[in-house]
Amino acid sequence: MSLSLDADQLDRYSRHVIMDEVGPEGQKRLLEANALVVGAGGLGAPVIQYLAAAGVGTLGVVDDDVVERSNLQRQVIHGDADVGEPKVESAARYVDRLNPDIDVTTHETRLDEENARDLLAEYDLVVDCADNFRTRYVVNDAARIEGLPVVHGAIYKFEGQATTLVPGGPCYRCLFPEAPEPGTVPDCAATGVLGVLPGTVGCIQATEAIKLLIDAGEPLEGRVLFYDAMDMTFESVPYRRNPDCPVCGEDGIETIEGIDYSGGCRVDAD
Repeated sequence: MSLSLDADQLDRYSRHVIMDEVGPEGQKRLLEANALVVGAGGLGAPVIQYLAAAGVGTLGVVDDDVVERSNLQRQVIHGDADVGEPKVESAARYVDRLNPDIDVTTHETRLDEENARDLLAEYDLVVDCADNFRTRYVVNDAARIEGLPVVHGAIYKFEGQATTLVPGGPCYRCLFPEAPEPGTVPDCAATGVLGVLPGTVGCIQATEAIKLLIDAGEPLEGRVLFYDAMDMTFESVPYRRNPDCPVCGEDGIETIEGIDYSGGCRVDAD
């Protein structure tokens, strides 16, 4: 990518270019950046949509699922014609229509402890849009070893949360040392989810990712932002790095090999 913006790019990104906090240099950084979006569903859809629109030059999308009609109430990058197709392919087609500047790398697989480090190593930043605890812990642990920031989001019925995990700051395990027991937290297929909710939380995640890529503003480091759509309230709750954390503490792990990510996804400190 040339360091200069061409005429079409100056037009497309003009509202960024005129901002002192972004400017042409910030836009160049976005165009040269690459981000991995884990999950192309409810949260991943608005994240992919807005990162592509903003000009993040390379987007990796990892997901092993196919589009179902019940997804369309909230997963806004997929349409009725995409039902039955892999979500990564539907996402890539959407981005191609939205912004020709963007290269999409599709990973039609489930991110797990076997492939996580190889996948993450190709990117500058990870946006965690997973819908299960196992993947969230794998992402956290692998990203911490690779030295990558993670923008995390989660949703449930009318509520959502977001936080940003940066190298040197607290990790996901400092906030949630272990996962709840399987079956104790139902998924949206069992409880439902307000269709617009992941749009709100996903936009917060996209905002955090862009801020990190252009090095602007204050990220949600050491803070988890809770959103209640029913009451239309936001609450920011601070949390600290745990010096005894088995992942980011003084004696943190150097590999995820051998970690059992079933059940509570525990890491036993030596």
